[in-house]
Formats: sequence, structure tokens, C-alpha cells
Amino acid sequence: MLTALQKKTSQAIVNIFETGKPLGDYGCVSVLNGDTGHLTYGRSQTTLASGNLALLLYAYCDSKGQFSTLLKPYLPAFERLDFSLDQNERVKSLLRQAGNDPLMKKIQNEFFDRVYWEPALKAASYLKISRPLGVTVIYDSKIHGSFERIRDRVVQQYGGPSDVGEEKWIETYVSTRRDWLANHSNVLLHRTVYRMDSFKEMIDTDKWELPLPLTIRNVVINEEIFDINYKPPVTASATDPVERVLFFTRPMMRSNYVKKLQKALNFPEEDIDGIFGKKTDRAVRRFQKAHGLRIDGKVGPATRAALGY
Repeated sequence: MLTALQKKTSQAIVNIFETGKPLGDYGCVSVLNGDTGHLTYGRSQTTLASGNLALLLYAYCDSKGQFSTLLKPYLPAFERLDFSLDQNERVKSLLRQAGNDPLMKKIQNEFFDRVYWEPALKAASYLKISRPLGVTVIYDSKIHGSFERIRDRVVQQYGGPSDVGEEKWIETYVSTRRDWLANHSNVLLHRTVYRMDSFKEMIDTDKWELPLPLTIRNVVINEEIFDINYKPPVTASATDPVERVLFFTRPMMRSNYVKKLQKALNFPEEDIDGIFGKKTDRAVRRFQKAHGLRIDGKVGPATRAALGY
């Protein structure tokens, strides 16, 4: 179990990777040519393409934030993953301004905890990873994307942490993920290997407990200072299609990912059709209600983590 300070440090490390600032940049909007995540936003840069940015903005508008009235007309476009938003300067200006709203900061803190931090803790617990640096590596991959892909590759090739030891497994994961990023077909990801290089340096210097002060990419993290001006690094998203938010819409979503969801919801074999219809929507909402989740019928990282897939 991480202490409150270790959690703060862990999130600060990833915030530095994403925005160059230990506390993150709540109004940061990024659009990189060739980035599969498309428009990204907020403290730890959630993406349009994953559907998670829509979830964040719905939560903000539902809470009647200062800019909710102006943003609300664009919510359907965010929900249907309209990539023309990448070039919509009014939307990007509104997002930047909303980043200064204290309510947006509160919503983002809750959102990133619910959608990324808590699923990372569950993934770490499942793997029996308890060292704070190991948890941070998993959290970083949850934010950056495609954790499950690299996890499965490492498990298949080397076994789990119980087979090789927790520290060795994390070191192997970092090395495997670095190789994957460095050779990815999306060349933007080649420039994000700094994340794994930073973790490798921490492993080599025995920073498993995240002792402060820490210096990450020339930014000092300590208990007194968490906001340092720094040029944001490249933060291209490594989101995998399996991580896309699933929900009921017209036309209905149809994919093997929906089949996987239906299996996780214990649908009878004859009802597993890969179509996200009203029956699947009702089942998701029942599950969310039973597990104390936000009841919106949308299967994002928090609901997937509760479902265990």
C-alpha cells in the first residue's frame, strides 16, 4: 500500500512525462500530427480517440462547471469521436480556459484517480506488485496506453512476478515496453522512450520506494515544490483499440471487444453477439450500480477494471 506522499510522487512522475509539470497542467491541449490519440487534454492528458475525454467532459458539464454551458453543445461530437475537433480552435480555447476553473481541477483529480490510478492499483494487486516504483510503472502505462498488451507479452515470455520476482519482472517489463515503443509503426512513439529510460534510471539507482527528492527529466520533485516551468515533452498516446470506451449508441457498436465485455458480464453463450445494444447497456448499468461506479452505461477504464479485464 502506497503512502499518501508516495501516491503524490507517483502521479507527479507521470504528470512530468505528460505535461512537464509535477502537478500537471489542467488546461493543456495537445494535438500531434500522426498521434492516434488525437486531441488530448488535462492534467495527465486523456485522449479523444479513447473516448475517455468525453467521459471527463460529461462529468464536468454534469457538475455545472463555469464553462459547461459553452462546452455542452460539443459533447455529442466528443462522444462519437469526431476527429474534426482536433482542428476546432474554439473548442480548444474553451478547454484551455476551463482548465483554470477550480471545479475542472477537482473533476480532473477525481477522474484520473477513478479512470487510471485505481485501475492501476487493481492491476498491480492482481500481479502482486507492491513496490511503489512498480505501481508507478503500471500507472504510467495505464495513462500512456497499451498496458495489457505489454503485460501479456512479458508474462508469455518470462512468466509473472511470482515466477521471476517483483523487481526483475518490472525491470523486464520496462525493457520490453521500451523496445516496443522504439520500434512501433507510429514513429511518434519512438520519441516517448524517455519514459522507460527514466524508470530504468530509477531502477538502477534503487528508487523502489520513491524517496524524495527525485529528479525526473531535470524536474525536481520534493515535498515543497511541485510546479516547475518546463517545456512539455512529446506525449503521443499509445492507446490500444481495446481501451476504447464502449457504450450504447446509434449505429450500435459491433466488435470482438463488445463480445469480451458480454462474456465479462456473464451473458449466456447464445446472447454473446458482439453488439452493444439495449440489453448490454442495461447489464452494464446494473453492474455499475452494484459496484458503486458512476451509472452512465459507459465502459471505460474504471468499469473494465471492476469487471476484471
